Amino acid sequence: MTLMMSRRAVCAGLLAAPLIRPGRAAASAPAPLTARTASVQLAPPGYGMTKVWSYDGSLPGPVLRAAQGGRLSRRLVNELAVPTSVHWHGIRIDNAMDGVAGLTQEAVPPGGSFDYDFALPDAGTYWYHAHTNSMEQVARGLSGALIVEEATPPDVDADEILMLDDWLIDPDSAQFYADFTAPMMRSHAGRMGNLIGVNGRFDHRLKAGQNARLRLRLINAANARIFVLRLQGMEGWTVALDGMPLASPEPLVEEIILAPAQRVDLIVDVTAEAGTPAGLLYAADDDSWQALVELEVSGRASGARRSAPQPLPPNPRMQIGGLEEATRREMRMEGGAMRGMASGRFEGQQMDFQELIQRGQFWALAGQVGRGADPFARYRLGETARITFVNDTVFPHAMHLHGMHFRQLSEGAAGPMRDTLLVMPQQSAEIAFVADNPGKWLLHCHMLGHAASGMTNWIEVV
Repeated sequence: MTLMMSRRAVCAGLLAAPLIRPGRAAASAPAPLTARTASVQLAPPGYGMTKVWSYDGSLPGPVLRAAQGGRLSRRLVNELAVPTSVHWHGIRIDNAMDGVAGLTQEAVPPGGSFDYDFALPDAGTYWYHAHTNSMEQVARGLSGALIVEEATPPDVDADEILMLDDWLIDPDSAQFYADFTAPMMRSHAGRMGNLIGVNGRFDHRLKAGQNARLRLRLINAANARIFVLRLQGMEGWTVALDGMPLASPEPLVEEIILAPAQRVDLIVDVTAEAGTPAGLLYAADDDSWQALVELEVSGRASGARRSAPQPLPPNPRMQIGGLEEATRREMRMEGGAMRGMASGRFEGQQMDFQELIQRGQFWALAGQVGRGADPFARYRLGETARITFVNDTVFPHAMHLHGMHFRQLSEGAAGPMRDTLLVMPQQSAEIAFVADNPGKWLLHCHMLGHAASGMTNWIEVV
């Protein structure tokens, strides 16, 4: 029996534990967030249950919601057999709460716990995931959505979280392929799944009437897959990227490209008539367009469409000044299959590419393979930084900066604020940010297999 993970081959979808909205925690005892094993019907009906690593037993983990300007408190309880930690992706957070094992905290051992408690300065769409052996732990299920709500939300009929992911499933056992150190995955595009879904389901569906207005919060939680998306039976606007509001909504006229770890907030109007196809499509590996989310249109939500939406309220500290005086640095990306590199510094020693390969390392950032003892750069608190990523490899890389957001610079203009930037092969991209958050901050590729095999560095703000 062969497991064919495609929309055309599978008529029924995935069953997964529902998303849970946690209750309010007492100040003296943070609500637990328990990392543990669970079994879910991830593969289509007819296949067995899949053993996953989960937060609170669901895949993805529970949706965490809090108000902008408030705090989030959770006690990570580790019931796994391996150490783990939680990174709160995109939050401009206290460094001690960033969750990077070996840099900002020690990994939480089996049977241990760690209290996360931090302020939430920015409204928007964020997510949380394991940051100890991330390639394996995130692939096995350790991630969830984190929503920081505006004081005055936009006028929509529904607010939908769509957590996009893929999973690499053994068709005989319905379990994850367990070889997370396979050189082919680490040295090429990354660990790509053969099963694609949203919110832990292959057949995720929504319902709405014609002319309904929806807020769609898209989160790419995949290990390495870049999603290329388009709307069907809907028209809309991009209102935020990586949690940060745009100055004005931008009409959607092209496909949406969402790299691993990136998020996009859309406000869309349902234009399809009842009974006609609608939803969110993705470009499949065979270049066809497949349904990722199906929208069942029934009746009318209103007699006519509304006018264009207003922009979301800006978050604090979105301005970047001092660009002309900023020190410029270059971070060159090297390595991988079909290109390689002459040498890199790994664990304090300079090694040639063959020596690195023997140690399971394939990539380098600015000559450093993996997180070294010294940072890529040190910045004074409040200093404006400029970094140019130069991609000398034949693969794309989604570069993620912890603790701060940046803007991409292009021909003198500054783009929207982001925390993760897709840099295409043989291209370069410059970012600028204000180093206004003290501490040690990771800067790495969010194709997690690349990060695990060399493409990880860090900066320090002092």
